Order: sequence, then C-alpha cells, then structure tokens
Amino acid sequence: MARDREFDIIIFGASGFTGRLVAEYMHATHSPRGVKWAMAGRDLKKLAAVRDEMGLPASIPLVAADTSDPKSLGAMAARTKVICTTVGPYTYYGEPLVAACVEAGTDYVDLCGEVLWMRQMIEKYEARAKETGARIVFSCGFDSIPFDQGVAFIQEKFKEKFGHAASRVKGRVRSMKGTFSGGTAASLGATMEALKKDGGLISVLTSSFGLTPGFEGPEQPALDKVFEDKGLGVWVTPFIMATINTKNVHRTNMLLGHPYGTDFEYDEMMVVGPGDKGREMAEQIASINPLGGSNAPKPGEGPSKEERETGFYDVLLVAEDSEGHVLKAAIKGDKDPGYGSTSKIISEAAIFLAEGHCNKSGGVYTAGAAFETGIIAKLVERAGMTFDVEN
Repeated sequence: MARDREFDIIIFGASGFTGRLVAEYMHATHSPRGVKWAMAGRDLKKLAAVRDEMGLPASIPLVAADTSDPKSLGAMAARTKVICTTVGPYTYYGEPLVAACVEAGTDYVDLCGEVLWMRQMIEKYEARAKETGARIVFSCGFDSIPFDQGVAFIQEKFKEKFGHAASRVKGRVRSMKGTFSGGTAASLGATMEALKKDGGLISVLTSSFGLTPGFEGPEQPALDKVFEDKGLGVWVTPFIMATINTKNVHRTNMLLGHPYGTDFEYDEMMVVGPGDKGREMAEQIASINPLGGSNAPKPGEGPSKEERETGFYDVLLVAEDSEGHVLKAAIKGDKDPGYGSTSKIISEAAIFLAEGHCNKSGGVYTAGAAFETGIIAKLVERAGMTFDVEN
C-alpha cells in the first residue's frame, strides 16, 4: 500500500474516450476535495491537447508512459498511490502495467472483463502482490461493481433479516439504456484470439469458477438459455456481461472466506416480459450479438454526451434460501452503463483506495472482495447509483 507519493491517482489512458470521461469526473468531483491526480499516456503533446479540449486547467500534471516501455511504467507507478487504467484490451496491453504496480507496491484499478487474462494475472502476480502490498483490483466499472457490490449488499441485508446468508441470488437486468463500450467489444475479440492460441483455456471461460483457482463450487444455473423465470412471471434472455460478472461474484465469495457459503449459486439474465410475446422477444434478443459484426463499437468511439446523460440501468437482485425466505433489492445507475456510469464508478474505486478506506493487504482482488459494502455509500453519494431493498 503506497504512502507519501507525489500523486494520489494517475489516470493512464486519459486521452482515450473513457479516460477523458474519468478525467472530467475526477476534476469536477475530486479536485475541489484536494485530491492530487495526473493524466498519463504515451504522448505529452496529445495529453496537453486533450486537457485543453476538455477545458481542464493547465495545472493538472501530465505523465508520459507507454505500455511498450516497462521503465516508463515503473517510473509512473512509483509516483502515485493508485493507477487507474482504461488502456485495453488488457490482454494486449495490460500485463506490463500490472507488473509495474506490483513491484512498486502501487494500487491498481481497471475496467477489465477479460477472464482469461485475469486468470493469468492472478496466477502470475498474486503472490508477489501480497509481498509488496499492491492491491490489484480488476473489473471496476459496470462490469462488475453494480453486480459484485450488489450481491454483497443483498447478502448483508438478507443476513440481517434472516440470520444467515442466502444460498441463491438471481441477477435480473430489468431495464438498461446505453451502449457497450468499444473497449468491451475489443476485449471480447482479444479473448477469442487467446482461445485460438490455446483451446484448453475454454474450461476457464465457461466455468463460473474460472477465477477461483483451487475452488470448484456446485453446478451453477445456465447462463446461455432463454427460459421463463416463474418466480418473477417473466421470460428472461442471456445477459452478455454475465460471463464475467458471475466469475467475479464467486471469486469475491472465495476471497472473503465464503460468507455466502460454499454451495452458493448465482446467475444473471435480462428480463424481457411475460407470456408468449415475452418468449418470442427473448428468443429474438438471444439470437443477436450486440458486440459483433460491422456495427460493433470500436475502441475510442462512444456515445454523445446526450446519450450518456439519458442512459440508465436497473438491476433486480433476488436472494433466496432453502427455507423459502426471499429478499429483493434494486441496483440502479443514472447514466449509460458503458461510459457515463462506468467512468464515475472506476473513479470512486480509485479514490476509495487512495484515501485509505480499503483495509485489505496486498493481492489480486475483485471489487467485491477489496471494497465489500464500504464503497456503496460513496457510489450513492457521488456516482449516481442507488442500492435499495424492495421488500
């Protein structure tokens, strides 16, 4: 855990589409609070131009660092308490920065949803991170904080009400307006390329326990089938982010010592609607790949400010146990998930680490394990999210 550094946070990739949003939010929300932060990227002239375009003050420091130059990454990591990186796909560009942060004892947050790369980083760097005190925290955006922290939230409330954890939680995306990021699409492509090189990795990708090396829990509900959720009276269809979110939730459970139980079940689906029409629409949606084809978003591309501002999401979590107890909670965000909300969420994750709110020692974490429910108040106060029990 880095102390007495020049900066609290460095935003790496600040000239990219999402990086700019993070920088804007950091300046508007946290510069007035005295947070010391800087913008980093390969080209200082481009960073300066981007800073000027955004109307940010010239006093915001700029740092030159390049993923192809490990020395520059090491020098950057040594100057700050936390690196907040939006530079992906992480499969191609992420490891040198993780290595630099681990060696410098510097905390790290990213937006990664690339399961195979995350598993490799866990295996390669967790032991060393424990030695140096670096907290490496993956998936600090829409995937997977609303879901990971959401499960922690509803489990906490369930235990308060019924005296024990829920053995089953269902994630149901009730509504969502917005686009997936170009980075998400590129990450999917990077994962597919990794599979082509090593087909044996498919078991990591398809298992709900792909990020829990050494632990294999019970068979989990299917994530790839359209079905009627009779408890809610609606048809549901596969949710594209479930592949990463479910793995993070199970890793959180393992890292915290299985507070949800070793027999815990978790799945995520998108709610479509009731009756025959609901089934027809669910099957139609399931046949479409929103991240594929020529219309897929490209890295660096993104929605307009109006589209970001008018976006939102509403996730229902349903916690159950074998005794028939049921508790529901709603997790909502006030901006589009892939950009507007994500840029605020990752910023708050970085702030949580930089300001010393995380009491964990070094290691490779999920957001749920690193921050537990402690970050929720900050997400509600500043990042436009709500976490509410519904019954």
